[in-house]
Amino acid sequence: MKTTLKKADGGKKLREKMLKTIEGYKNLSEEDKHCLHIYYGYGKGKTTSTIGLAIRALGAGKKVVMIQFDKGYDGRNEHYSERNILRKLKADGYPIEMIATGCERMNSDGTFRFKNTKSDFSEAKKGLKISKEYINGGKQDLLILDEVIAAAAYNLLDKKDIEELAGLFNKNKRFELVMTGHKIWPEIEDCADLITEMKKVKHYFDKGIPAREGIEF
Repeated sequence: MKTTLKKADGGKKLREKMLKTIEGYKNLSEEDKHCLHIYYGYGKGKTTSTIGLAIRALGAGKKVVMIQFDKGYDGRNEHYSERNILRKLKADGYPIEMIATGCERMNSDGTFRFKNTKSDFSEAKKGLKISKEYINGGKQDLLILDEVIAAAAYNLLDKKDIEELAGLFNKNKRFELVMTGHKIWPEIEDCADLITEMKKVKHYFDKGIPAREGIEF
């Protein structure tokens, strides 16, 4: 009997907290209702999460823009299968814009090119410029900057560039902003409203299973 009462009391407190949050949210300004998300870490699932969020936003009738860093597309060789379906969604009239920046990283033997070239740096700057334009004047409801934080980790951009993007957003929060990457730092952490770490606990690559089409790309 005592256990049942405790559970009931706990449920009541949680409901009261939820109602208080809902009422408080109604009184926020439109800008304060929008948040900066960061999905980071060395575990699988960062881009996958943002695609799920994009689909959810589209399902709610919202406009989505996804800018990808260091994930180039030459118009022929597509190494990111999710973009096939996102293009089809756009063709079917869903309000999604997808902008891929970066150069080809995949070698013909299935390995990955790690060394940066001048073109890689130029493409990163291009992505940064486009991101600023959408933050300052875009009409989107959700802006995803996929691998923008990783671009700093791989020295394609400076950490200050990422902090500037967050600062621009926080001055004019008209939409929801999402950033992804591998490693964060205190200054960018302070800018975020939500941070989720994708932590590797176990990965089948370690037992000899490489990246597979439709699962990793």
